[in-house]
Amino acid sequence: MKDATVQSSGAPHLERQLSNRHIQLIAIGGAIGTGLFMGSGKTISAAGPSVIFVYMIIGFMLFFVMRAMGELLLSNLNYKSFSDFAGDLLGPWAGFFTGWTYWFCWVVTGIADVIAIAGYANELVPGIPLWIPGGVTIGILLVLNLVTVKAFGETEFWFALIKIVAIVALILTGLFMILSGFKSEAGPATVENLWIHGGFFPNEFMGFVAGFQIAVFAFVGIELVGTTAAETKDPEKNLPKAINSIPVRILLFYVGALVILMAVTPWTQFEAGHSPFIGMFSLAGLGMAATVINLVVLTSAMSSANSGIYSTSRMVFGLAQDGDAPSIFSKLSGQKVPRNALFLTCVLLFSSVALLYAGDDVGKAFGMVTTVSAVCFMFVWSIILASYLAFRKRRPGLHQASKFKMPGGPVMVWVVFGFFGFVLWALTTQPDTLLALLITPIWFAVLGAAWAILRRNPLHAARYETFKAGVIADHAEVKETASVSS
Repeated sequence: MKDATVQSSGAPHLERQLSNRHIQLIAIGGAIGTGLFMGSGKTISAAGPSVIFVYMIIGFMLFFVMRAMGELLLSNLNYKSFSDFAGDLLGPWAGFFTGWTYWFCWVVTGIADVIAIAGYANELVPGIPLWIPGGVTIGILLVLNLVTVKAFGETEFWFALIKIVAIVALILTGLFMILSGFKSEAGPATVENLWIHGGFFPNEFMGFVAGFQIAVFAFVGIELVGTTAAETKDPEKNLPKAINSIPVRILLFYVGALVILMAVTPWTQFEAGHSPFIGMFSLAGLGMAATVINLVVLTSAMSSANSGIYSTSRMVFGLAQDGDAPSIFSKLSGQKVPRNALFLTCVLLFSSVALLYAGDDVGKAFGMVTTVSAVCFMFVWSIILASYLAFRKRRPGLHQASKFKMPGGPVMVWVVFGFFGFVLWALTTQPDTLLALLITPIWFAVLGAAWAILRRNPLHAARYETFKAGVIADHAEVKETASVSS
C-alpha cells in the first residue's frame, strides 16, 4: 500500500516519526484527562459508587468508536485523520464540519487548560502573576512542537508516564491503607465503604444520570491517536495495539483508581472542586505526596494543552490540503512540521492570558464553554461512526479485506448512537449544561454559513478533487494488492 505521506499532487507531506512507545503513551494520555484528577470529586459526589459503572459504560461505548476509527484509517493510509475519511465517505461537507469542529473543540479545551495551569501554579507559588505560567506554558509547548513531531511525541510520552505513575502510586497506597486497617475521622478504610453508605446507587437513577453528564467530559481526547495516523511508524501494527489496550486502561486507571478512592474514604466525603487524589495522600499523612499530585495535575493540564496544540495544527494542515482552510496553513517547515498552523493555535491560546484577568465569572463561563466543546466532541465521534456505516455500504471489499474489523459491526454503531442520545438527554437535566447544549447549534450555524460560501469556490472544488484522486488511486492499489495476495 502506498504510504499516506505520499500525495498524488506532490504536496508537502508529514513524516512518520512517532514510534510504538510514543503512540501507546499518546493514546494513554488521551484516555486519562485532567478530569480524572480534578473532576472525579464532582462525579463521585453526584453519582456515589455507581460512578464505577458510569466510567465502565462510557469507556465500553467509546471503545467501539475507536475500533471504527481504526478500521477506517487502516483501510487507506492516504487518510491523515478522521476528517479525511469523513470527507471521502460522507462527502466534502463532512470533512469540513468534522475538521473545523475538532479544531474548535481543542482550541476551547486548550484555553481552559492554560487557565487551569495558571491556577495550579498559583497554588504551588502563591502570589505569582497569572500571566507568567500561562504565557510560559504556551511558549514552551510551541517551541517543543516546532522542532519535530518526534519532540512532541517524546514530550507527551513523559507527560503520560507521570500520570500513570501517579495513578499506580494512588492504587498501591490505597491498597496498603485498606489492608492495614487504616482509620480516619470518616471511619475505617474498607471495601465495604462501596455499599454501606446507601448502596451503589445512593442518589437513585437521576444521580446515576448526573454521573454521565459530568464523566463523559473526562474522555475527551480519547480519539487523539486518530490525528497521528500520518505520522505513525508502521501504523498497521501500532494503531491497533494502541486502540485495543483502551479497555485495560479504563479498568485500571479510571475504575481501579475510583474503587480505591471510595474504599479508603466514603463517597459522602467527596466534594466538587477538590481533587480526591490530593485528599487521599493528605489523609495518609503524605503531605509531600499531595504537593507532588498538585504537580501531576499541572503536568496533566500541560499534556492536554500540548495535545491540543498538536491535534489542531495537524487538523488545520489537513483541511488546508483538502481546500477547506487557507492554503498558507498547508505549508511545512524544514522539519516537516505545519508551522503556520501551529502559530494559529498558539495565537488563539494567548487569549486565555487576557481572560485570566477578566473577573470571577471566568470559571463559570469556561465551565459552560467546555460543555459546548464536549458536545462537539460527541459530534465528531458520531461522524466517525456514520463514516463507518458508509464504508460498509460503499466499500464492502475493503471491509472484508480488513485485518482490524470493528467488533459488532453496524449493530454496535446504533447501540452507541443510542447511548449518545441518552447523554444528550442527561445534559438537559441540569440548567448549566442545558444552556450549553442550546448554545452549541450556533457553532454549526457559523460552519454552515462558511460552507455555503466555500463550496462555490472553484479553487476549493479543484483541491478537493485532487485529494479525492489520491484516495481513489490508493483504493485501487489496495484492491490490486488484495487480489494478488489471494
